[in-house]
Amino acid sequence: MSNVYVLDHPLIQHKLTYIRDERTGTKEFRELVDEVAGLMAFEITRDLPLQEVTVKTPVAEATMKTIAGKKLGLVPILRAGLGMVDGILKLIPAAKVGHVGLYRDPETLTPIEYYVKLPSDVEERDFIVIDPMLATGGSASAAITSIKNRGAKNIKLMCLVAAPEGVKVIQDEHPDVDIFLAALDEKLNDHGYIVPGLGDAGDRLFGTK
Repeated sequence: MSNVYVLDHPLIQHKLTYIRDERTGTKEFRELVDEVAGLMAFEITRDLPLQEVTVKTPVAEATMKTIAGKKLGLVPILRAGLGMVDGILKLIPAAKVGHVGLYRDPETLTPIEYYVKLPSDVEERDFIVIDPMLATGGSASAAITSIKNRGAKNIKLMCLVAAPEGVKVIQDEHPDVDIFLAALDEKLNDHGYIVPGLGDAGDRLFGTK
């Protein structure tokens, strides 16, 4: 069963409050999402392995630690996931970025893949799938399946807010994928929106309706 981690750091929770606020404009919304993504990256990379190296400081030679050559890949789900990428890249600039594009079939409501581009060394990388919202879970599950089908072995999912319904879908369909959230909200409403949620993340990031 997937582990679910709700990141309750005060800075994350403070900024998330303003992300939720309907009065927050596009510029501020975009900046806050970027900042929260960076803060979440601290937690999601907590288990990266370290190795010891020797360095010479201006005072003495010392044994210190560096990340042990772990290759990371970020995969935003188009389009809203793009709003979280830069915040993570500020901390992990060497990470490669892939993309997964999905749309919902208007008849069946199932996600249809229209674009996938991943780093060439998929099997060697740990991937973080990124989407601000985990609502029904359909798109995130389909994106994870696409990446697995191309050889990825180790995947984490990173979202700002989630509904319990979406979390359950990922747990059922991808029990090996850990889920990292800034908040686990109450429910989905009749229109599939997270309650209380933050509205449509893509529209608020890019100023569209």
